[in-house]
Amino acid sequence: MPVMTAERIESTPRVEPGTLTGERAALEEWLDYHRATLATKCAGLDDAQLRTASAPPSDLNLLGLVRHMAEVERGWFRRVLAGEDAPWIYSTEENRDRDIQVSDEDTWEEAYATWQGEIARAREAAAGRGLDELGAGKHRSGETFNLRWIYLHMIEEYARHNGHADLIRERIDGATGD
Repeated sequence: MPVMTAERIESTPRVEPGTLTGERAALEEWLDYHRATLATKCAGLDDAQLRTASAPPSDLNLLGLVRHMAEVERGWFRRVLAGEDAPWIYSTEENRDRDIQVSDEDTWEEAYATWQGEIARAREAAAGRGLDELGAGKHRSGETFNLRWIYLHMIEEYARHNGHADLIRERIDGATGD
């Protein structure tokens, strides 16, 4: 997979979800739309800007959000849906917020490539499964979820964090929009 810089993301357009699609297609299109929205919020920014925190005392930043969403994709699609023994990428049991807490060694190129890799694996895990099919794994709460619930939760997770990303981006350079 090619490494992408934030500047190259600008050439990747978001695709508006169809208005007359079936349930499965609508869920997948809305999830992809929100994935692309987060990438758009990061487009054109340099390393320092991607690390800019939203507002003290919060350390929430765009680079951290991308890392967080890589963890979320992995957790829900690989661990819960596919039942894989996929370890944390950035976080630990001792520090579940490590994905958001970026260091000087953490790079956009690595975070973006990891996130895109987890999205590709998520698509693979969901392919061929019915929406009512239960995941082969369990959430850390011990609960089992079907694919429909996972899609809906992922859309909610991205939508919530895209709101954060919108505010962070506006703080960085005044850019607003959906």
